[in-house]
Amino acid sequence: MSPRALLLAAAVAAATLVACGSDGDGAGANANTATADGTTTVATPAATNRGVKLVKVGSFDQPLYVTAPPADKRRIFVVGQGGEIDVVRVGRKLSTPFLDIRSQVTAGGEQGLLGLAFAPDYARSGLFYVYFTGKDTKEHLVEFHRKSDDLADPASARTVFVHDDPEPNHNGGQLAFGPDNFLYVGTGDGGGGNDQHGARGNAQNLRSPLGKILRIDPRASGDKPFSAPSSNPFVNRAGALPEIYAYGLRNPWRFSFDRANGDLVIGDVGQDAVEEIDFARKGTARGANFGWRPYEGRHRNFNEPAPGAKFPVITKSHDDGWCSITGGYIVRDRAVGGLYGRYVYGDYCKGQLRSARLSGGKASGDQPIPGLPTISGLDSFGQDAAGRVYVVSQTGAVYRFAAR
Repeated sequence: MSPRALLLAAAVAAATLVACGSDGDGAGANANTATADGTTTVATPAATNRGVKLVKVGSFDQPLYVTAPPADKRRIFVVGQGGEIDVVRVGRKLSTPFLDIRSQVTAGGEQGLLGLAFAPDYARSGLFYVYFTGKDTKEHLVEFHRKSDDLADPASARTVFVHDDPEPNHNGGQLAFGPDNFLYVGTGDGGGGNDQHGARGNAQNLRSPLGKILRIDPRASGDKPFSAPSSNPFVNRAGALPEIYAYGLRNPWRFSFDRANGDLVIGDVGQDAVEEIDFARKGTARGANFGWRPYEGRHRNFNEPAPGAKFPVITKSHDDGWCSITGGYIVRDRAVGGLYGRYVYGDYCKGQLRSARLSGGKASGDQPIPGLPTISGLDSFGQDAAGRVYVVSQTGAVYRFAAR
């Protein structure tokens, strides 16, 4: 079981978080942007040389993710593992949750309300999607409508799919609309050790939705609750689920698309030896096999075939204190020029914030972000509509990268 399952019992007191230095990946100025925490970000050439700090956004109940609707630069939404989604509007946490489905959610360990994504046309349609472990311990993808900008309509729930999940760990849960406006869904391999369900596990089994990234149109289509795009790689393959986009994943807890070019980066949680970051240029993850369970990282785990296995660009060893990789984002916030164009990520146990440049199928300049402290229970990252990146601690604190 991933150490992410070990919930911390007490909140950690937040220190003042400042940083120094820059790796020099600066870029030119953008227009001033009013953002969700009530500040105005001014991207100037000077900002690229001031270093990076963390600004505390607030404290929440077991936060697991931060996101925002497209083009809404006044709000961020904080997903709580127990089943609530909070709204922070212009820097103030609203007293009433956007959505409260605690009565439907099994929460604890690696289970709970795990993902949230707003439809690309959310401003018009009001549609959004959540992924959670239900009271039946199965994984549910459910569509809702908003009632107002700050409040969802819980009565609007429509189930898109429900997946059996034989173990309480490796539940995936990341939701993200890609550059093609389809919904991508990360699923774990079903849990337990060594992808133990089935003759060769789930991740390499194209008949199983587990251990995959799925790609769907989540809107109802006739009598079907969702549809698989015709361009999915296994649509016409006998014995394969048409909604599968990529496979061979153990627990893609957090993945993200580069908002500048659509590249895909996956943080896939390892077993007991290796943590990994996978990277694919826009569109090249279509049909990709990321190797689990025959491979853990680049390490041969089972003497089984893994056709066309695509190896990670970053691997980290448990011997060095890594235990559960926390995938992040390629930063496109010019106000933090030292991180611009770099991928930020970390690890639940190690708590160190790191960045690397990803290109050409490899990573370079992988290093700690200068001057930042470790984050206890580093559980997730997030991104708002302005492209600003957030750091989420399971102890309750949510921070934002900002220019020093």
